[in-house]
Amino acid sequence: MAARRNLTEDQNRALHDGLVIPAHPLALLEDRGLDETSQRALTRYYIASGAGGVAVGVHSTQFQIRDPRFGLFEKVLRMASEEVDRARIERPFLKIAGLCGGTEQALAEADIAAGLGYDAGLLSMGGLNEWTEEQILDRTALVAERMPIIGFYLQPSVGGRRFTFGFWKRFVDIPGIAGIKIAPFNRYQTLDVVRAVCHSDRRDEIALYTGNDDHIVSDLLTVYRFRVGGQTVEKRIVGGLLGHWAVWTHKAVALLEEIKKARVRGNIDPEWLVRNMEVTDCNAAFFDPAHGFAGCIPGIHEVLRRQGLMKGTWCLNPHETLSPGQMEEIDRVYRDYPHLHDDDFVRAHLQSWLAE
Repeated sequence: MAARRNLTEDQNRALHDGLVIPAHPLALLEDRGLDETSQRALTRYYIASGAGGVAVGVHSTQFQIRDPRFGLFEKVLRMASEEVDRARIERPFLKIAGLCGGTEQALAEADIAAGLGYDAGLLSMGGLNEWTEEQILDRTALVAERMPIIGFYLQPSVGGRRFTFGFWKRFVDIPGIAGIKIAPFNRYQTLDVVRAVCHSDRRDEIALYTGNDDHIVSDLLTVYRFRVGGQTVEKRIVGGLLGHWAVWTHKAVALLEEIKKARVRGNIDPEWLVRNMEVTDCNAAFFDPAHGFAGCIPGIHEVLRRQGLMKGTWCLNPHETLSPGQMEEIDRVYRDYPHLHDDDFVRAHLQSWLAE
């Protein structure tokens, strides 16, 4: 087994400074074959928008890509990697591969990702509800020997599970853990992760990223402060690895840069609370919590379809469609928050991204 290739110094610095990392969708044709032109256009869009990386093979890419009927896992990872390499990006840019399944599957996926030049793996713990926390920790340690790992606290309503504070204390001490995507959509569980990191000697080695699509702006503005060993320790969630940021990405990059400036000033304008509400309202339209998140992937697709980046909202599962009223909700947030969408930016560049 080859030794783990760690992030470069520049990549690690950028990861800790805070990046916009979209969770890459899967572009399909009506017959549910891969739309390679649109798939490549999406990666080009994220690069041009100023994102600091892409996460491919994750929930937004649809877990069914691993099904032998489709056999798309390696293909979509390869296509995104090719586009990133072709772009010759001058800023640090992370290629992050979604890894899931039992230990053997996760190790095999890590090997594929590393072979395709991916820099880190986002290790899902979904679908392992019968496993003990000890077993999941053992699995994590083995996968982290293959490539740097970003842990993933996924909300139970879409296949995740709740973990104890003690689990996270042990998780963050595993060598090779470079970051954690915190996405339980729950304040208490978010605090568990941040507090566990603050209690670890590796606290400065681990970058925290929000996946709480219902609380993005507030997550990024909050200083988390705890008493550890008689001293005060502070930690921030520095960036986002988000399905929500797979749409309107150019504006998301601008938003994160504004937040970074506000952090430096230290005096947080109350208008940021309004912005948090606006972004959450948009996410409710895209992610469909009104129907238990049933339309979250088609909702992302619908926004990209309107912009011309995808041809339709089709998913590999033909039953995965927009929920009743979801189209009207997307209409509403488009109308109510025109300052949050990046339609003009996409319109100006779309044809070049769609070019072969």
